[in-house]
Amino acid sequence: MARYVARIRNFIPGARHADSNISSQGVTVDMAEVDYGKDKIKMSFYNPLDPVPKHDFYAKDTWSGRIKNTRPSLDVLRKPPDPDDLPPPPEEDGRPKVKLVRFGWVLGVMIRCMLNIWGVIMYLRLPWITSQAGIILTYVIIFMSITITTITATSVSAISTNGKVYSGGTYFMISRSLGPELGAPIGLLFAFANALACSLNTVGFAETVRDVLKDNSAQMVDDVNDVRIIGTITVIILLCITFAGMAWEAKAQILFFIALLLSLVNYFVGTFIPPGTEKQAMGFFGYRADIFVENLLPSFRGKDGSFFRMFAIFFPSATGILSGVNICGDLKDPSGGIPKGTLLAIFWTTLSYLLISITVAATVVRDASGSLNDSLALNTSIHCSGFGCKLGWNFDQCEQNNTCSFGLANHFQILAIVSGTGHLITIGIFAATLSSALGFLVSAPKIFQCLCKDNIYPYIGFFGKGYGKNNEPLRGYILMFIIALAFILIGDLNTIAPLISNFFLCSYGLINFSTFHASITQSPGWRPQYHYFSPWTSLFAAVLSFVLMFLFTWWAALITFAIVLCLLGYVTYKKPRVNWGTSYQAGFYNMALSFSMALTGVEDHVKNFRPQCLVLTGPPNNRPALVDFVGTFTKNISLMICGNIIMEDEKSSFPQHSTDMLVDWLNQRKVRSFYTSFTADSLKEGAHNLMQASGLGKLRPNTLVLGYKMNWQECKPESLQDYINTVSDAFDSSYGIAILRMMDGLDVMADFHRAGRSFAIDNQAFDADEVPQCEKDETDQNSDISDDGSDEQVRSVFQTKQGRKSIDIYWISDDGGLTLLVPYLLTRRNRWKKSKLRVFILGGRETMEEDRKDMKMLLKRFRLEIEDIVVITDVDIPPLAKNLQRYEESIAPFRLSEEQAIGDVQELKRLSPWKVSDKDLEAIKPKVERTVRLNEIIKKNSIHAALVVISLPVPDVTCPSSLYMAWLDALSYGIHCPALLIRGNQENVMTFYCQ
Repeated sequence: MARYVARIRNFIPGARHADSNISSQGVTVDMAEVDYGKDKIKMSFYNPLDPVPKHDFYAKDTWSGRIKNTRPSLDVLRKPPDPDDLPPPPEEDGRPKVKLVRFGWVLGVMIRCMLNIWGVIMYLRLPWITSQAGIILTYVIIFMSITITTITATSVSAISTNGKVYSGGTYFMISRSLGPELGAPIGLLFAFANALACSLNTVGFAETVRDVLKDNSAQMVDDVNDVRIIGTITVIILLCITFAGMAWEAKAQILFFIALLLSLVNYFVGTFIPPGTEKQAMGFFGYRADIFVENLLPSFRGKDGSFFRMFAIFFPSATGILSGVNICGDLKDPSGGIPKGTLLAIFWTTLSYLLISITVAATVVRDASGSLNDSLALNTSIHCSGFGCKLGWNFDQCEQNNTCSFGLANHFQILAIVSGTGHLITIGIFAATLSSALGFLVSAPKIFQCLCKDNIYPYIGFFGKGYGKNNEPLRGYILMFIIALAFILIGDLNTIAPLISNFFLCSYGLINFSTFHASITQSPGWRPQYHYFSPWTSLFAAVLSFVLMFLFTWWAALITFAIVLCLLGYVTYKKPRVNWGTSYQAGFYNMALSFSMALTGVEDHVKNFRPQCLVLTGPPNNRPALVDFVGTFTKNISLMICGNIIMEDEKSSFPQHSTDMLVDWLNQRKVRSFYTSFTADSLKEGAHNLMQASGLGKLRPNTLVLGYKMNWQECKPESLQDYINTVSDAFDSSYGIAILRMMDGLDVMADFHRAGRSFAIDNQAFDADEVPQCEKDETDQNSDISDDGSDEQVRSVFQTKQGRKSIDIYWISDDGGLTLLVPYLLTRRNRWKKSKLRVFILGGRETMEEDRKDMKMLLKRFRLEIEDIVVITDVDIPPLAKNLQRYEESIAPFRLSEEQAIGDVQELKRLSPWKVSDKDLEAIKPKVERTVRLNEIIKKNSIHAALVVISLPVPDVTCPSSLYMAWLDALSYGIHCPALLIRGNQENVMTFYCQ
């Protein structure tokens, strides 16, 4: 038998080389440990093939994208395959191990974002915008821009912390949240916008170089063509740097960052240095209150003289916030680094914009001639009436003729004049423009590569091929280089900037809408680690972004939306075969109550898994606690069906119009549940038919919930057999199983008839000492379950606030995560939100800390807030004799007598399958001893818990019904609070991936 079990473990990926103690009956005696490389996989004592919860059952292989290891299916646990039919164990693949280049949050996110935000606009256009719009409106522009980018950053942080984000940045997040229909068009446009941003900053660099050449009488052709020539040479050099790889690009960015900081320090120091006569002629007079007041209000001039035109030109200087996101595939910790780095980058760059704007407006006048001859000290007899007269300079002539060459309104290089030395400002402009251009040139191909690999659009897959250990998209670099070069040839900064603003606003709007949509669909898979966001602020930012698109450049906004609609129509028509677990899929679930047919074309995804429960309540008002419990975690997020199986012999006594009465009862109790009844000869037959027939399309149950059979020792053996057959049939149908046990039972009908009125079921374990009585009895407006408005409603413990008591989860066997998901869903409700989750797992004394660390990592990746993780190491200690004796007494009535044991045991068990032989007892004895011991541990550790959740053992097909029931009784006996025995169907219902 040991050889047989070993063969089956080889059949289960990740469970090879198991070294376990197997008795002659094939039952686990010790918890097995499997050596898999450096990992050890432990087996639950429930079954030699039933592993404990393990990280690898949820983690994807980064090479193939598939789950690394799979847990055994229910079929394997219940009906192990013939060893002769098993395939050979998988071979080690011998894949090459490569060391990838990965960046931390400072270098990979914060510095990269700051470099892309600090671009050409800050140096060459921010003083000019301040002169046009005045200090007040410039601050309005800055704060409006920062409002959009900050809200977008919080939305990005939420999406990026809701699972592992791979390369592809913005496109990856939008497409995996909103689906390929909107994600693919925006991905294409955002890659295009990044290419345009590269051209914008390259043109800014070229303008500066051209001005330097002009100052040194070295102009090549003319102003426009010089920009084109210098820009072309520059973008070619940048392309060569990107070809060198991400490591070289990162080193170049550090040098640029240092140069930028030096230039900013140089500028702020220069504002405090008293200006000489030459600088005064150019409009710089140092800090003066009258200059500050003069520049306070707007003075719009020229063809670009309007508020929204200024806004459109400035906005690209706030658009580098996604630089860290765009290379998220190259970050060490995208989930932790993106929120921290992006928000800090926004803070520091905003502070610099505000300081530059107010300092330049307080020290420099709008118009100046630059001529020393305009000094009033040299021309005292000349009549002077302009603002410059107060400062000792006569700029009236150039102001009246619009020929002033200097001042905020006329000279783009004003920061170089104000600073301590103009050379450092020039170096800063070079650093800002080149770093931003390089950052955008790197980001655009990364986004486009992810889009190409998804095969959404035809003919672009050629550009998605990656090269080298970091999978560099070299072909994508060349394509984006060509696009950037085409716009560099325009040669005008003020023309390119509004176009970029348009594309970035569209992308930001879609990102914010993605966060809003994912939040309002209330999918259980939406569990971002970053909590400091609101779906309504995200919606506000999305609407604001779309409105500003039309206010900036209406014709460009129309073209953008037309392109998006065309691309959207293509994707909708082609219907690409992708399944990303998007929030639209979750939204379809909510709308399915009214539009069930809309859900049929949506594939299932682990992120959108919901425990859709078929609850065997009988008449729901018979078992209000069971109804309230399930209704608490299913309300508004998943399906609940109350099933009533009417036996043929009881059909005549069932009252007429009972269905309407029971539905009214559910509605009065505010339980969102369907109700259905079914006539059958047995509980198993009725439950089987309900499991097969209930639901419509995707609105089908996947979890069977029933109450614990309290009278299993007194009832007819046929009734017990029927109950266990129902559980076994649910396992065979790949359903999850949940059995709720309460000390006082669930059926209140006997008390109903005795009292003649409704009354409250009370449970002392739920009377939280720290919760006042008035709070306990409170039923708030957001209550999950309500009983107001009807004297016929029976109050249950699940209608009271649970206070700060814990929900204790004994995760003994890995079932795919249902054991964790249901308690988590409970804590999302008002009555349970203060309850803390505690997880108990099995482990060894020697590996206790390692086991706790592994489980902590797994739960952290699930984004579950767990108060404590407890490793149980003493389950192998023999239980107390009195507890073991109680178990033996409970099973005694079902044992074969000595006379029966002598005869044909098999025939007797066929006629009476609830009978237990000595062989059965001996086979299950090691399990039972550990189960009784586990029960003792539970009663000791969970004495103050509000709810205890325990992994439900999977019964073997040969296990007698009475023996399995005694096993469950030994596991859950004497627990003073409600106990939930739960088991998933061995398929993942939780994940830490975006896709």
